[in-house]
Amino acid sequence: MRLSVAPRLPFDEPTLPPGNTAAEGALELLPIAAVVVSVTDAGLRFDLPNATFRRLGLGSTADTSILARDLGARIVAFIAGQALRLQLPWAVGDAVEQRHFEVTLARVATAAGPRCLVTLIDQTGEMRTEVNLRREMTTDSLTGLPNRAGFGDRLEQMIEAGTIDYAVLVVDLDRFGRVNSCLGSMAGDELLITVARRIKGALRACDGLGRIGGDEFGILLALDQDRSEADSVARRVRQVLATPFRLSEFEIRVSCSIGVAFGAEAIGDAEDVIRHAQFAVRRSKETGQAEAYQTDALDRAREQFAMETALRRAIEAGQLRLHYQPIRDLSTGRITTFEALARWVDEDGNDVPPAQFIPVAEESGLIVPLGRWAIDEALRTLAAWDAQAGGDCGVGVAVNLSPIQLQRDGVAPLVTEALARHGLAGERLKLELTESALIADPDGNAEVLRALKATGATIAMDDFGTGYSNLAYLQKLPIDILKIDRSFVTGMLADRDKIAIVRAVLGLASALGMETVAEGIETQELGQTLAALGCTYGQGYAYARPLAADDAYALLAARTN
Repeated sequence: MRLSVAPRLPFDEPTLPPGNTAAEGALELLPIAAVVVSVTDAGLRFDLPNATFRRLGLGSTADTSILARDLGARIVAFIAGQALRLQLPWAVGDAVEQRHFEVTLARVATAAGPRCLVTLIDQTGEMRTEVNLRREMTTDSLTGLPNRAGFGDRLEQMIEAGTIDYAVLVVDLDRFGRVNSCLGSMAGDELLITVARRIKGALRACDGLGRIGGDEFGILLALDQDRSEADSVARRVRQVLATPFRLSEFEIRVSCSIGVAFGAEAIGDAEDVIRHAQFAVRRSKETGQAEAYQTDALDRAREQFAMETALRRAIEAGQLRLHYQPIRDLSTGRITTFEALARWVDEDGNDVPPAQFIPVAEESGLIVPLGRWAIDEALRTLAAWDAQAGGDCGVGVAVNLSPIQLQRDGVAPLVTEALARHGLAGERLKLELTESALIADPDGNAEVLRALKATGATIAMDDFGTGYSNLAYLQKLPIDILKIDRSFVTGMLADRDKIAIVRAVLGLASALGMETVAEGIETQELGQTLAALGCTYGQGYAYARPLAADDAYALLAARTN
């Protein structure tokens, strides 16, 4: 259909139908753009465009109007139809000078035939405000990069376009919290800005970079060839961060952990992809290398959550048990202590190894109630053995303390109450803590250990030799026993290096006035060799596996008799 209008009067004023003077006046009073539109044999016709309509540059006639060009077909269809009212958005102009209108078509019945009143509300200001607001909401104010929402929006656009040849890298800065704590938040902000600048310089112009967390950056890569491109980018990022950062008078070296997630048809949500890359970061922290997300990682995480739920119920229902492994005096063969070890049989009757449920307990915080229960249960069992023996049965119990419980729980009062409740002297209890737990906060732990020593309990450092003990701290801490880790004991007779290490530990313990326990003794010959070297105590399968409480007492009674 050809768009045209009736002949125009001078000064580009529209031809007004007779008797429309009042209507014209009414439209002129409207504060918004308005025009009456009708359909003639020649096409669309504009009648009574008000001053606001003309001032917006929308034209006085249909053949010169951008409105007729863009919305002419919609207007014709509306007039030909039965609807009384129609609203639609309309944008005109280029990206820089674009204007936005809410257009309303309202049917007007006249003797001359159907017409419609077209009104336009200018929403450009509101739209620009919304765009600016959205930009602020999706931009990190510190670095100027997209924040997690903005980064996710760009990734979402790629996913909606059907692209699967992409990779998301999450770069997690190691030790950033220490910089904030030691140098202050301003130095931390300066470090983040510089890191962002360096990472940006290592990327192509088409790659996306965002700050998706406090010390996490996200990189969005379009893969041109294959997945090895992600490895190349990870290497470049590590290289640019390897150069020390100058903060105040300090030079700070920043390392990072990098997790990678690749696009796939099965992934339909940007947050899922980012979360997958963050899962991979956890493994990167362990290996020190950039790690790609494995499809079973989420399944493993769900299994851990399920185990956490089941473990919480088991603790509350008292379904866990302690088994006891004897520790012998290597010179006499006498059992002096039983180490209490947690065992769990789930509701389906399956044995859950401690190597599986203890890490879950520590990560979830369940290690605190589990540790409380273990101390009380071990002392209760020891008191029961005394009752069976008709007095002191001649042994003590050793219980492992988690570093998390050491930090979060009032361990000393807990031990004092448990000893009093079961009528036992503190000397009957040994508390074992790992080397890494003790050395992590030596000053704070020294105070806790002194409080534990005041209860009469003996303190043992477990797994000695596997951590990074500072000898000055080792001397400062009130430790009575060093337990030599099984990794040095197993196969020792055939390995001169292991023998040298064990000799060194035994010499150190002797110099510090400490006793020693060798773990993992699997043959009588190995136990005799350790005794000859000066080791005080030993435990391992050569003497007994961990036993249920009744079996442990039976072993003790048999040895005593």
